Amino acid sequence: MIARRLDANWDYCFGRSKADFLSGTDSVAQAIKSRLLLFLGEWFEDQGDGLPMFQSILGAQGAPRNRSKVDRIILARILGTPNVTKIVKMTSAYDASTRAYSFTAVVDTSFGQVQVSSTPTTILIGGIPR
Repeated sequence: MIARRLDANWDYCFGRSKADFLSGTDSVAQAIKSRLLLFLGEWFEDQGDGLPMFQSILGAQGAPRNRSKVDRIILARILGTPNVTKIVKMTSAYDASTRAYSFTAVVDTSFGQVQVSSTPTTILIGGIPR
């Protein structure tokens, strides 16, 4: 899998020849993050694609009790990414005082393993913010 590299602002990178492209686990990692950052109804070409952030996650009644529902939604988005073969392990946490959800997943891809983590403000791939 080859994908055009996205910069810190999620704009396409140009002007550096082959350095503007990702392959292998890096391209799958970028695709996973892209799928997790796309909200349901946000993409004009397919409004049925995306993470149901406003429909099913934010403001859900009894969030700590529904953490397993959020976990399933995240897992489904990751598993729907091209070249992801399985999720080896996933852990998640919910802090009721700050209402912050976070997760860490180890994902098998066609090219090797990738670690995907989140904090309340960012998604980390292999420990590097992207």
